[in-house]
Parts: sequence; structure tokens; C-alpha cells
Amino acid sequence: MVEAAFYGDDFTGSTDAMVQFARVGLRAVLLVTLPSASELRELAGRYDVIGVAGIARSLPPDEQEAEVRPVLEALRELGPRVLQYKVCSTADSSPSRGSIGRALEIGREVCGSAVVPILVAQPELGRYTVFSHHFAAEAGTVHRLDRQPTMSTHPSTPMHESDLRRHLSHQTSLPLAALHLTSYPNGAVMPGGVGAVVLDALTDEDLRTLGGVILRDGSAGEVRFAIGSGGLSRALGLALRPEGEVVGSGTSGAGGPVLVVSGSQSPRTAEQIEHARLAGWTVLPLDDEVAEWVVGAFSAGGEGVVVHTNGVAPEELGWVPGVLAEVVRRAAGVGVRRVVVAGGDTSGQVLRELEVRALELAGGATPISPGVHLCRAASAVPGVHGLEVLLKPGQLGGVELFTEFQRWSG
Repeated sequence: MVEAAFYGDDFTGSTDAMVQFARVGLRAVLLVTLPSASELRELAGRYDVIGVAGIARSLPPDEQEAEVRPVLEALRELGPRVLQYKVCSTADSSPSRGSIGRALEIGREVCGSAVVPILVAQPELGRYTVFSHHFAAEAGTVHRLDRQPTMSTHPSTPMHESDLRRHLSHQTSLPLAALHLTSYPNGAVMPGGVGAVVLDALTDEDLRTLGGVILRDGSAGEVRFAIGSGGLSRALGLALRPEGEVVGSGTSGAGGPVLVVSGSQSPRTAEQIEHARLAGWTVLPLDDEVAEWVVGAFSAGGEGVVVHTNGVAPEELGWVPGVLAEVVRRAAGVGVRRVVVAGGDTSGQVLRELEVRALELAGGATPISPGVHLCRAASAVPGVHGLEVLLKPGQLGGVELFTEFQRWSG
């Protein structure tokens, strides 16, 4: 009924997956909550790709299973050629939080015991896998993952191993194999007899090759389960629509005041906040009275306000999404229609608090910055419905992203 479907383990990554499919002309929608089976079937008649944005990256394995299994089972019933479990292009995961290994096991239980391709590389974001070792760029320099400044010291899922096979072996007992890029010129073939295969990719052409391999390797009539980043979504999109890029047809507004609510603790987000402050924006730390300050700033003609959680201890973050969602509601009440939510885990929790049901692209498939895409929210809450929402992963976006968004017209 649909050509592809996916579950995203965080919200910012989910928007990226949606965009990768849309780039090649596939009609895609991203759901924030899982609707009824009849509603899903109705959507399958209107879209080529259906995704569901989740929060599994922040969950322990038992809660992760309760979150993921019903979604995968529902999407499987739509009969997609491929069902993707979307992960971050830095492979964020551990045995106790956001386990990709546990997702692998659940996916095989839902879709069958076929070998699962794992493609984490996303070259356009500076994420590469070579001989199963993963690399990620930061500040213009490519680092091996276990030496990358941000990921090697990540507060929740620090990466101490760059070989993705070894990294994932701590999360599952299933046997893991590899497909190396040196085999691609002679015709890449997926090995059998294992639980999953880690795929190399260094270029966009590698993605095109692998998308064809994954679709060709699947059995007719079966739903192929696969795990990967937006690079996998890109690979599948190119295989489903070999003609490649199309011109985006979405529309956006003509700029306007911007509210940024940030739960991200990444150095890049801190740089973006500082740039906004130097550009004259109001920058406020999160507290119980911040919503009043935000309303006052916009009512006085402010063009940009940032509310951040820098200084909030990780163990105290449980109350943050509700407060940030209230800030968004109050700002929308005084006419703010553009919102940035920074942080993968924060994005999902805030949008659920705002009762957002679905996201579609606004402004077409052209990103404001690589990996950062503008969406329009659908919600039963009148002030929230129609908001233009930019979900920003912590590490992505240029330093001037917030001020550029204020001027951006799509």
C-alpha cells in the first residue's frame, strides 16, 4: 500500500528521513502519534511513505520495546517494500539507552528473520562508514567516532568504539557481519546466515548502490526491515525513484519572529544561541516565570527569543518539556508562528506536549541547513495548528541558523 515506512527513534531525525524520501518526489508524511488502523490505511492511499516519529533513543530497552513494537507492527500491515528503523547518523545508543541492538531484535520478530542491513553513514552530513568503522565531522574535521569531540563525551550515550559491529555487539547477541565498499565495483552482495550486516558508505553514489542492493535482496511480497540514518532513507529513495532529485513544491511564509526553545546541551547549539544573543535577540534561561518574559519580549516587538536549558542538571530535565511547550503556546498566542525546537529528545517530548499529530514539509525539500528542515504542524490545538516548526539536532546547523531562519522565506 505504501512504498516505504519508517519509525524514527527521535523527532529531529524523523524529519530528516521524511525529507530524504521527499527529495526524490515521494509523497511523505510524518506522524507524531500512531493513529488507528483505518486512519493509517486512509493515509496509505494518499502518501508513498509514512513515518512515525518516536522517542526510543531516550528509553531503556523495556520501555523502548513498548514504544516501538506496536508502531512497527502497524506499519508492517501497510505492506511497504522496506520498513526502516531510523537512527542518528552518529549511532547514538547503548545497551541501556536507545539500544539499536534491541531494535534489531524487535524488527526481526515483527518482519521475519531475514538479514537486516544497517546503514548509518550519511555523507552529506559528514558521516562515513569505512570497513565498518564510523567517522563523523565536527567543525570541518572528520574524526573517528570514538575520538569525535562531541560523541566521545556525550552525556547520555558516549561513544567509545568506532567499529559499529563491536559497538552493536554489546547490545545484541545476534551475529553481525559487514559489507565493505571495496566489494562494490564488482557487485555488492549481502551476506547471509547472520542477524545483520553493517554497510560501508563514503559517497552519495555508495548510497545509490546500497539502496539497489537492499531492495533487490528482499523477497517478493515480504516487508524488508532495515536500520539506518537519513543516509539509508536517501539510499532507499534513490532506489525507489532512480531519476533522483526533484524540485520541492512546498511553501513557507515570508519570515517573521522566531522563538527558540532548546533542551540541547551540544557545543554547536551553544554557539548558535550566542550568535543570536550578539545579534540582539533576547536569550533567557529556563525557569517557572520564563513564559511571561517571552510574551513581554514579543509584545514589545522582539524579532527573536531563545529559551535555553544550559545549567539545568541532566537529572532535573524531567519537567523541562512541559514548561517549554507552555512557552510555545504562550508565544503562539501573541502571534509567533515560527518555532525552533533544539535537541532530538526535547523535540519529541515538546511536540507531544503540544498535541501535534503530524508534520509535513514546509518550503519543499530544500533544507535551511544540511539536516535541518522546516515542517508545518497539524494539531487539534488551534494556536499550535499550522505552526512552522524547525526541529534542530543538537550538533547540526550553521552558527547563524536561528537568525537565518528569521529571514528565511522558503
